[in-house]
Amino acid sequence: MFEFLTDQLEEFIRDFLRGWVMANLEDLFNGVNNKVAGIGADVSRTPSTWNPTIFNMVRNLSENVVLPIAGIIITYVLCYELITMVIDKNNMHEFDTALFFKYLFKACIAVMLLSHTADIVMAAFDVGSHMTLSASTLIVDSTTVHVSSSIQSIFTTHLYSMPTGDLISLGFETMMCKLCLRFISLLITVIIYGRMIEIYLYVSVAPIPFATLANREWGNIGTNYIRGIFALALQGFFIMVCVGIYAVLVSHLTIDSDLHEAVWQILAHTVVLCFSLFKTGSFAKSILNAR
Repeated sequence: MFEFLTDQLEEFIRDFLRGWVMANLEDLFNGVNNKVAGIGADVSRTPSTWNPTIFNMVRNLSENVVLPIAGIIITYVLCYELITMVIDKNNMHEFDTALFFKYLFKACIAVMLLSHTADIVMAAFDVGSHMTLSASTLIVDSTTVHVSSSIQSIFTTHLYSMPTGDLISLGFETMMCKLCLRFISLLITVIIYGRMIEIYLYVSVAPIPFATLANREWGNIGTNYIRGIFALALQGFFIMVCVGIYAVLVSHLTIDSDLHEAVWQILAHTVVLCFSLFKTGSFAKSILNAR
């Protein structure tokens, strides 16, 4: 009788441990799909759709505070350009009439660029949003982990035959991995929010670097700014590539030999994902030579 009760108690404990492990594993596999879908939806948004209230505030600041200063800067730049052109031609002794029309054409282009600064900046992020959204669609379709079949395979192949000690250790391992995944999700949220705040900062001062494009010496400011804008737009695409690689690696984990090793591989992949996401910004800037 005592042995029967002991066996029943042990079986009850093992069932409890199996359920604990299964719940942790379901959260792990479901987290992969949710992570890909969630990041794709957030990163693919443009500044105007991510948070319209913040975008309107930033645009008002750009048009009412920064734009008048940019008008002063472009006036100085154009005057400096005219003075330089006159001096270079021996104080107009060698002046050609075509140079005046060239200067007038350059001034018109500079004023037009300044007046359409917001449209140009938003166009860059529209292109980046299109790339990211297309990548997100392909990644979600190709890296979905089939949770039901994976969980059923784990239960019938591994958990049912595991001793109590291994179930306890596996339960703590899966719980640790699940907590790490949640922490990684928090870091990913920080990266996404940090990127969007950086985008809003770029948008708020856009007229000033655009006002410098008319001059060869000062134009490096505007050129580097445009590179930075496109780098931020391209960063969203790189984020989706990193998440897609992570999802593929996790979905192709082999669990037939050692379930403990598979759990730690998931944890290793999440750490690599976090490190890769932190590097996407610098990687995009290095490609476009933005500083």
